[in-house]
Amino acid sequence: MAQTIAAKFGYGWRLFATGLSFFSFGAGGLLLWILAFPVLSFLPGNPRQKVSRGQKVVCYSFYVFIGLMHRLGVMTYEIVGLDKLNRPGQLIIANHPTLVDIVFLISRIKQASCIVKAGLRHNPFMRGPIVNAGYISNDDPGQMIAECVARLRSGGSMIIFPEGTRSIPGEPYRFRRGAAAIALQANAVVTPVTLTCYPSTLTKAEQWYEIPDCRFHLSMHVGDDIPLDQFTGISPKSIAVRRFTQYLQDYFTQQRELYKHDGR
Repeated sequence: MAQTIAAKFGYGWRLFATGLSFFSFGAGGLLLWILAFPVLSFLPGNPRQKVSRGQKVVCYSFYVFIGLMHRLGVMTYEIVGLDKLNRPGQLIIANHPTLVDIVFLISRIKQASCIVKAGLRHNPFMRGPIVNAGYISNDDPGQMIAECVARLRSGGSMIIFPEGTRSIPGEPYRFRRGAAAIALQANAVVTPVTLTCYPSTLTKAEQWYEIPDCRFHLSMHVGDDIPLDQFTGISPKSIAVRRFTQYLQDYFTQQRELYKHDGR
């Protein structure tokens, strides 16, 4: 009886804490747009320096958000290989199991850009971070690839999810070719990051309030850089992109099996 009451109390607290976390995320994004970023815009510097400052602010704010979720008892987390990140011109390719994984990644990378849905630029809670951190819109695929390549060649870092959207639990990966095309055109340093979330939560098919029966555990395993030599010599480029995409899909499929018991 006591265990049942404790379990119900714990569930109720985590539901409240999850709602509070998401409210804080939205309010924080709005406050950054209204208060922080206007101040940063008046500081001296060229556009690249201003974007760099914006990315650092987003990184620190996301770090606080992840810390809040952890302290409230919503989640636990584990990071392996963090020292392999935060390098200039680095393309970080990751799988996408849950809504908060991009926040988790950015919270550990001080200067990184990513690709966002075009509609999010009109979201008052997200517009400030997106615009001031120089995130790249996906509304024009050709321009998106060109901007990502230019960002990497100039020494910036990128985070890309080859799936383009969150994974469907239990379904095979279906990677798009954009990440491979960007990597090969930029001849970037490609670092794979495998993310696992157990129990599965905040997937594309779930609302924020559909929480699991216990805290979820998010783990991040940073792999070794992927050499591009075996793909850059392939002609035509379209075949090289297709083969690299398949390589990435196979890699993350193997990694998912390797780390599927994380957090249990």
